Amino acid sequence: MKKDTHSTYSMPTIEDSIAHNQIMKADLLPDPESRLDSMNMKEKPIGDSSIPFRDMTDAASKRKSIGRLIDKLDVATNVRYQRTVEDTYCNVYSYDYCYFCKVYLPTVWWTNESLEKVLEGEAVEAVFEQTVDRIYSSAIHDWFLEWGESFGWKRMFSVDEMQSQVNENGGVGIICAKRKIKGLSGHIVPVVPETDLHRAYRENGLVVYPLQSQAGKENYNYFSEVRKDWWNDELYSSYVFYYHE
Repeated sequence: MKKDTHSTYSMPTIEDSIAHNQIMKADLLPDPESRLDSMNMKEKPIGDSSIPFRDMTDAASKRKSIGRLIDKLDVATNVRYQRTVEDTYCNVYSYDYCYFCKVYLPTVWWTNESLEKVLEGEAVEAVFEQTVDRIYSSAIHDWFLEWGESFGWKRMFSVDEMQSQVNENGGVGIICAKRKIKGLSGHIVPVVPETDLHRAYRENGLVVYPLQSQAGKENYNYFSEVRKDWWNDELYSSYVFYYHE
């Protein structure tokens, strides 16, 4: 499991951020060496014009294009997302999914020094391993609480509500859990629209296990019951549900 070096970041408070303009994205440019068939350049957006972006025309087009995106990213088989002896890549897949859904989720984030400059209104270029560095799932959990609202994310407290919003509006849902052991990576998973073939698991008409797509120790294009409520595992100290139109 990849160590979460960013979990030690002492991010500025929400009160600090309110006094400044909206925080800048920590964006790197797409790179042709960042590919589905390669383990390289995971910190950069995939430079592949054949991967479909979410069609924002209406809710139906959003849902259909998300289905095409999941098929194309094919997390279950593509090299980019396969686990190694040391690492799993839930954060990379979640980033790619959000990127092509036209929603911001960081795969790199500002270093402490750079973040201070950004909050003071300075224009800071995102340079990997200089002004920005990788951010892993335990730290993304904290990022959501600190910065998620600034980027249009809405916190939810029910997987039934989140699945409903994802289904009805073709939006993006995320479940993110933080590890109890500091320095170890947690887990992050997109919640995706249901299809005729792939459904959330319900009890008494309410979603108990939403329909998800993940990279991790095991990779699934779609799953619901197979991992049940993984976010309640004793490995994790906390979890959050977030939704974005």
